[in-house]
Order: sequence, then structure tokens, then C-alpha cells
Amino acid sequence: MRPRESLAGEREAALFALGVVTILNFLNYIDRFILAAVLPRVKSELVLTDFQLGLLANVFLVTYFVTSPLFGALGDRLSRPRLMSAGVTVWSMATAAAGFTADFVQLLIARAWVGIGEAAYATISPALLSDYFPRSQRGRAFAVFYVAIPVGSAAGFLLGGTLERAFGWRAAFYAVGLPGIVLALLALRVPDPVRGATEEPSSLGSGRRDSPRSASPSGRSLKERADAPGEGFSTRNTLSDLFRNKAYVGTVLGYAAYTFALGGLAFFMPTYFERVRGLELARADFTVGGVTVLAGLSGTFLGGYLGDWIAARVKYGQLWLSGLSSIAAVIPAWLALTVASSPTYIVWFFLAEFLLFLSTGPVNVMIVSVVPPD
Repeated sequence: MRPRESLAGEREAALFALGVVTILNFLNYIDRFILAAVLPRVKSELVLTDFQLGLLANVFLVTYFVTSPLFGALGDRLSRPRLMSAGVTVWSMATAAAGFTADFVQLLIARAWVGIGEAAYATISPALLSDYFPRSQRGRAFAVFYVAIPVGSAAGFLLGGTLERAFGWRAAFYAVGLPGIVLALLALRVPDPVRGATEEPSSLGSGRRDSPRSASPSGRSLKERADAPGEGFSTRNTLSDLFRNKAYVGTVLGYAAYTFALGGLAFFMPTYFERVRGLELARADFTVGGVTVLAGLSGTFLGGYLGDWIAARVKYGQLWLSGLSSIAAVIPAWLALTVASSPTYIVWFFLAEFLLFLSTGPVNVMIVSVVPPD
């Protein structure tokens, strides 16, 4: 095959992979936030306390947190598309099963399995994308991938509110869970590139890429790249290298704090608007969904492009962008929760989400870029 044809094939494969993982990530966030959209109705029918509602959010986060390292290790050993497909299947079945639950314990178990399934997908998909796109293009590629967060979250709020009003809250879980079982097959169509296929020498990580695997993606076929996943893999050495990588540890800790704060706000925001602001649940879901999709789309895309631009000019520029935009979001978020007048609080809510979503692409690019793929 001529070099030009080879490069065209590589680009086509990369764009196909980006499209598939973005579609599945969109479904991921619909399923994650569908419960938040119908939370008041679930509370009423199952007679739950606010403490139990909090547990429903936390059990997802705990299982996600605990199982993510396991799936990360498996992703170094096994086929990543197959693991992603399995994860999509698990979380989709668990989401649909939530519609059949009759009490708190059953719903808690279903949400735990959603966390496990999403961990399998979310742990592996960014690393797979980083092996399709070189460092100079990752900000834009990740902006496309992570734009599924605001769009999927908004769709979860909007679909949840619409379906709950028309058919009841259980129908919302059936409607978004069952299609995922079919869409999981898409992941199996994505070739698994070699780990580190697009890496370039950089000062961002803790090591250098001298291995032949770091060659240009056009240097090896997709089939050759899938050979021997996990070759030379050692869990102990990998964890030791990660904990010595200051850029990685600092980025992960900062992102964990960011997710802790943002996750709670996102999960309870429709309920907050209904209880405190006096909105009907359907209107609360529409407000949260509308603001999230507008702020998320603009913030995520702009953050991706700004991240690539600043990374070429400032060392750790993507981290600076992520940190400063997150700090800048504090005051608008506080005003969105405390200002009494409408629509002023919605404007502050939009600004807070816009600033928070600016960091989505850059911080995730940094997480995969500061770690050598050995």
C-alpha cells in the first residue's frame, strides 16, 4: 500500500474509533443521569429518605472508583474493544433493571452495577483514543469525545423528565437501558491499536518513549498494532511508576476533587430546583438539561482548542487552563445557588458550568499524556 493510502486508512480508522466511542460515551452519560432526572418520583414511590438518595449516588461512585484500577490493568492485557463492549452491556442491563426494582436495596444494587459497567468503559476508552491521535491532536479529539458529557447528561435530564411525565419513572430506565445492549456491538468493530502507537518524546511524562511501538501510526498496520497486548506488563512496576509521577498524581487528585464537587451538584440539581426554586420537575429537568448542553458544548469545544493552543506555548499549559477555569467557576456556582431572582440564577448556573467544562478536554489529555504507555 502506498504511504498516502496508508495514512488515509489510518485517519479513517481513527475517526471511526472516535465516532464509536463518542456515541457510547453519550449513552454512558444518559444512563448515569437518568436517575437524577426522576429522583423525586423515585423517592416518593419507594418511600426513600434523603440519606438513601445520597447513597444511590455514592454507591455508583464507590464501585466506579474501586473497579477502575482493575479494568485499567485488564486493558493492558486484553482486547480493549471487547472490554468496552462488555462494560456497555453491563451498565445498560443494570440501567434497564433499575426500572424493575421494588425497593431501595434492589435499586442500590442496580446502580452499583451501572458503576462497574461504566468503569470498564471510561477507564479504557481515553487510552484507546490516545493511541489513535498524536499529542498535538488529542485536545481536539478529546473535545469531541468529552462533548458527550454535557450532551449526554442533558439528554438524560430531558428524556427522564419527558418519559416520566408521559409513562412514569420506570419507563425512563427501560427506554435508555435496553438500546445500549445493541449499541455495545459497535465497540467490537473498533480495531485495538498498539499501546503508545502515537507517542512522541515529551517532557510531560516521567519517562521517554524509545520503544519501536512509539513509531508513527502509519508505520504499522492496525492488525500488527493489536499484537501481544500487555507485553512486559507488571502491575507492581506500573503502580510504582504512577505514584512517582508527580504530574500524574497531582492531576488525578485535582480531578478527583473537581468530580466530587461537580458530581453532587449534577445529581441533585433537578431536585434542588424543584424543592428550593419551586419549579415543576419537568421544568427543572428542562432547565438543567438546557443549560448543561449549551454550556457544555461551548465550554468543552473551546477548552479542547485552547488546550492544544496553550500546550504548544506553556509547559503544563493544559493543567493551568484546567485549574484556573475551575477556580473561576467557584463564584458563579455559589451565586447560582444563592441568588433569589430568576432568571439571574440561571445565568450564573450557565457561567459556572461553562467554566467547569472548559477543563474537561485538557485535564483528560494530561492524564493520558503524562504517563508513558509502557
